[in-house]
Amino acid sequence: MSKQNLNGGDLLIKCLLKEGITTVFGIIGGELLKIYDAIERWGREEGIDTVMVRHEQAGGHAADAWARATGEIGVCIGTAGPGVTHLVPAIAAANADSIPMLVIGAQIARMFDDTGILQGDLDQMALMKPITKLQVSVEDPYEIPHAVQRCIKTAMSGRRGPVFLELRETALVRGASEEDLKKILDPEKYRPIYRPNGNPNAIKSAIKVLKTAKKPLIIAGGGVIASEAYEELKKISEIYMIPAGTTINGIGAISSEKKTFLGSYLTANAYRTAASEADVVLSFGCKWDYTLIYGAPPIWNQNQKIIQNDIDPKEIGKNRPVEVSIIGDAKAVLKQLLSEMEANLPKEKITEWSEWNEYLQDIRKNDGLQIQKLLKAKKMPMKPQRLSYEVLDFISPDTILVLDGGDITVFTFGVISHKPRAPRSSFYPISMGHLGVGIPYAIGAKLAKPDKLVVCLTGDGSFLFNVQELETAVRLNLPIIIVVANNSAWGMIKSNQKLNLGKRYCDVDFPTTDYSKIAKGFGCYSEKVSKPEDIKLAMQRAVDSKKPAVIDVEIAFETPSAMKLIGLYKKSKGLLGK
Repeated sequence: MSKQNLNGGDLLIKCLLKEGITTVFGIIGGELLKIYDAIERWGREEGIDTVMVRHEQAGGHAADAWARATGEIGVCIGTAGPGVTHLVPAIAAANADSIPMLVIGAQIARMFDDTGILQGDLDQMALMKPITKLQVSVEDPYEIPHAVQRCIKTAMSGRRGPVFLELRETALVRGASEEDLKKILDPEKYRPIYRPNGNPNAIKSAIKVLKTAKKPLIIAGGGVIASEAYEELKKISEIYMIPAGTTINGIGAISSEKKTFLGSYLTANAYRTAASEADVVLSFGCKWDYTLIYGAPPIWNQNQKIIQNDIDPKEIGKNRPVEVSIIGDAKAVLKQLLSEMEANLPKEKITEWSEWNEYLQDIRKNDGLQIQKLLKAKKMPMKPQRLSYEVLDFISPDTILVLDGGDITVFTFGVISHKPRAPRSSFYPISMGHLGVGIPYAIGAKLAKPDKLVVCLTGDGSFLFNVQELETAVRLNLPIIIVVANNSAWGMIKSNQKLNLGKRYCDVDFPTTDYSKIAKGFGCYSEKVSKPEDIKLAMQRAVDSKKPAVIDVEIAFETPSAMKLIGLYKKSKGLLGK
């Protein structure tokens, strides 16, 4: 790269390499040519590459999965106008789940504003404002280093999330100087590298409340995963015998093999019992949203004292008043609590809390008996829970499991607590409930963690949202496994019509479709399965094929019990009548 050909595209790639970024997901476009040319001329030699997808939305989802798998920032790109608008669904889903992403969008040169130029006249900054933490627009190359640093600092600090970097065409095609290169700083020179501690007085207040607890409960969310606070969480739960559950984004924060684990979804009887009987709840990095039924009655005891830790002050007290709030990183706060508990918590509390935990673990054992009943069921088509369990039983704890869809995802949440899951191994856009992430998430995860098996369990409706990305998987030779739960319906909406609208089904049924034949056309290994005992055999054949694989499994249409929990809450609000 000589001084003569140094342009804004070169400068951007130099900035990304300084941040350790190795992969950019997206589709090339006219205004992006200088970026791609820089990668082609010299970038690949220095360690950065592109992944061409077949739709920008899929590129956004793949970048999201990369971030979930690695804990690092994911990067996606879209050209001006339609390229940027195609990214919107993926960015919205990542934003809702606090996933750090650098979203790079091209924009026409300012001289063409309001001229009717192709792909112009769209206020992309306004479009991105509700779904990103920060929006920065750049017109000249010299602005690029500071803009990239500002974006990445914002994405990775506090509550993480996506940021939008808009690059006018002038910023990429104009020449850059050696002085511009000197503005590219090492990350530790411009953004924090230490975890923010909680206020010491808040820590002491939390211990005072804990001293009064007879039935404490821990809930661990995505903040524990983001800060990688697994060991600290395990210690505080196991040493002090405090029962612990997780949110969906917190799956893997504490293993189901631990003697204090309760579950990751409130359909588990032990978890639900703890919610209704606990007197003190320690909440680490989790949202009190619909996945926790908002902390509302009749599921949750309203006399509980909540000790809530979160990196984001806006989450404190949302839907549930708190007794003690601790703003800070989950790992740092857990370390502080452990130190204070060791010094000031009476050891007799461990005995008291052990009895409470044993009571809940007995209930959890009974939950496990339901699996045996499920495995003995002979009715065909098979229950969706059976498909979920067979997939979970086949994979290892550190296999990356991607979930995509409505009912099949909820059914999987109902049985996932019965199999151990490692941290950063279970991906689903829980806050948006977004359909179509399955294949792109699997691609992004496999590229991030090539040595891990990646399995996606998707509904038949959600499978077709981004089915074109099977070509991407085949082209890149990524041996991912996609299991399609085929009930020929928009299952969750059909269940809603069944429960609340007198079975007046409208626009929810699909014709019979053989998805294995679609996959075969893309060049995948594929099978169609109807018997539960054939699922693991088919998955093993998929692994042995060493190709992207699709297994189409026929299941029955059934209604998840979780919908009844949500129904109870809605009825309490008068939303479903009496």
